[in-house]
Amino acid sequence: MPFRTLETWPHGAVMLDAEHTRFALWAPDAFYVSVELEDGQSLPMLPQADGWFVITTHCPAGSRYRYSIDGERDVPDPASRAQAGGLESPSVVIDPHAYRWQHLLWQGRPWHEAVIYELHVGLLGGFAEVEKHLPRLAKLGITAIELMPLAQFPGERNWGYDGVLPYAPQSSYGTPEALKHLIDTAHGLGLAVIIDVVYNHFGPDGNYLHHYAKGFFREDLHTPWGAAIDFRRREVRDFFIDNALMWLLEYRFDGLRLDAVHAIEDPDFLQELATRVHQYIDPPRHVWLTVENEHNQASLLEQGFDAQWNDDGHNALHVLLTGETDAYYADFAEHPTEQLARCLSQGFAYQGHTNRHGQARGEPSGHLPPSAFVLFLQNHDQIGNRAFGERLHQLTSPQALHAATVLLLLSPMIPLLFMGDEYAAEEPFLFFTSHHVELAQWVREGRRNEFAAFSAFADPHARAQIPDPNALPTFKASRPTLTSSGSIAQQATLALYQQLLLIRHREIIPRLPGAHALGATVLATGAVSARWHMGDGSLLCIDLNLSAQPVPHSPLPHARRLFDCPQQSFDHLQQGTLAPYCALVSLTAAAPLRPPLESAHE
Repeated sequence: MPFRTLETWPHGAVMLDAEHTRFALWAPDAFYVSVELEDGQSLPMLPQADGWFVITTHCPAGSRYRYSIDGERDVPDPASRAQAGGLESPSVVIDPHAYRWQHLLWQGRPWHEAVIYELHVGLLGGFAEVEKHLPRLAKLGITAIELMPLAQFPGERNWGYDGVLPYAPQSSYGTPEALKHLIDTAHGLGLAVIIDVVYNHFGPDGNYLHHYAKGFFREDLHTPWGAAIDFRRREVRDFFIDNALMWLLEYRFDGLRLDAVHAIEDPDFLQELATRVHQYIDPPRHVWLTVENEHNQASLLEQGFDAQWNDDGHNALHVLLTGETDAYYADFAEHPTEQLARCLSQGFAYQGHTNRHGQARGEPSGHLPPSAFVLFLQNHDQIGNRAFGERLHQLTSPQALHAATVLLLLSPMIPLLFMGDEYAAEEPFLFFTSHHVELAQWVREGRRNEFAAFSAFADPHARAQIPDPNALPTFKASRPTLTSSGSIAQQATLALYQQLLLIRHREIIPRLPGAHALGATVLATGAVSARWHMGDGSLLCIDLNLSAQPVPHSPLPHARRLFDCPQQSFDHLQQGTLAPYCALVSLTAAAPLRPPLESAHE
C-alpha cells in the first residue's frame, strides 16, 4: 500500500508479520474504540490525531474480530478483508501473501485486445463455478471477464451494488483464496479479469459509518442513494484508492470498471485515483481503467482512463431494433439513425446536445480513438432494468439482431457481451436482493414505482405484476443456461459469435492501434455506412441496414469482403442495394485518396 504520513494509516487490519496485526479505524465521532477478538480478548485502541484509533497486537491470520464503538455497538470492520459469514458475522484477518500464484509472469493484455464478457458470480454459483466456464470463454474468443461487484452486501443475493464492505469479497461466493484462484486460472488461459467497483455510495443495509464516521458523507449534497461520499477528506479518498490498489495488487485484477462516476461530485478524486494506480503498477503490466458516466466527459478519457461504457451507442441501437421510446429511450426517439451514426464517427451521441429534460449533456469526443468507447447490445443494467428482464433477442427480429451483432463484434470500438448473449439465453436477468422484511418492502415498492414512466406500467395493477426483487424465485429465474446444446436458433447464435470473434482477432484487433474514424453517413432510416482508417493504413467499412426496406447504396471499389450477414448481401450491394436487416464488413488495403465521408448531420 502507498506510503503514509504519521497521521494516517491504511484502513482495517493489516498484517505486519506472521503473528502481528495492526488495526486502524477512522472513527472521528467515537470517544472509545476497542477490538473485540472472538477468543474473548477486548483490546482498547489508542486514539490518534484526526479521529484515528490504532493498535498493533499479536493476532495471526484467520483471527476473527469486531470493533466496539463506545462500548455500545459492535460493528464489522469497514475495511474488512473478509467476513466469516455475512455482515452479522465477525471480520477476519487475512494474510494477503498466503496464496501462491501460479502465473506470476502474466502482465495482462493491451487494451485494444479487449473482448469483454460481463457476468454475475452469484448466478453462476460462486467463484469456483465461474472458473469452470473460463475454458469455453477463452475458446470462444473472449479476452476478459468482467465480474459484477463483489463487495460484501447484506444477505445472500444481490446485484452487488448494495455493497457495504468494499474490501471483502462476498462471503457466499467463496473465500478470498477462491477468488484469487479464479483470477490465476483465468490468467493461465490468457483471460484478463476486471472487477466492477462502486465508489459512489454504500448500500442501505449494514453500513454503520454514520454512527462513528459521519465525515464519510456530505449532508449538503445528495445522490440517488442518499448523502454523497465526501471525497474532499483525505481519509475518505485513501479508503477508496487503497481499495482500488488492493484489487489490482493483492488480487492481481487486470482492471477496474468504476460504476456511475457521474454521482461522484469531486472529479479530482477520479484523476488522483488514476494517477495513483499508474504510479503503483509496474510499466510492463497492462491495467485497464474504465468508467460508466452519464455526463459523457470525454476529458476524463484523457486523464488516465482507458474507456467509457457507450450508453449512447446502446440506446440508439435499442430504439432502432425494438422501437421502444419510453423513459430514457425518449432521448433517442426522434433521430436514432443520426445518433447511431454520430456514435460510430465521433464516440458519443450527446456531446453538449440537449436531452429530454432540457439539459445539455456531454463533451465533444470525436478526437478520441474508437477504442475509448465500450459498445454493447445489452448489459446488466439494460436487461435488469426492464420490468421482466427480457433479453434483446426476445424483443426484436433475429435478422436485425444478427446484423447489430456484426457491428458490435467487428467495429473498432471495444465490444462487451453480457453472460448468455452468445447462446441467446432464454432466462431473464431480473433485479434481485435479499434484504430484511422492512427494507425488502421498501425496495419492492420502489422498484415497481420506477416503471411508472413506462406506458405499459402506468396502471398500478400492471406494476404489481413486476417480480418481487426479494423473492428467491426471482433470483433462481435469472440463472442462465450456458450450453451449446440448445435450440437451432441458439446454436446459430453461438456459431455467429464464434465466426465473428475469429474475424475480429484475425482482421480487426491487429489493426486497432492508431485507428480513427473517418465518418458515418445516414443512408436511410435505420441504415448507416461507417468507415475507419485503421492503424496499418487500411480502410474498414461497415454498411448496416436495420430496417425492413432495401436501401440504395454503392460498394467501395477494390474492397475485400470480411463478412456479410445474411450471406449473399454483398451480391445485392454489387447491384446497388443494401438488403434489409443486413451488415456488410469490408476492408481495403489502403485508405483511398479522397476526402472522408461527411459525419452524420446534427
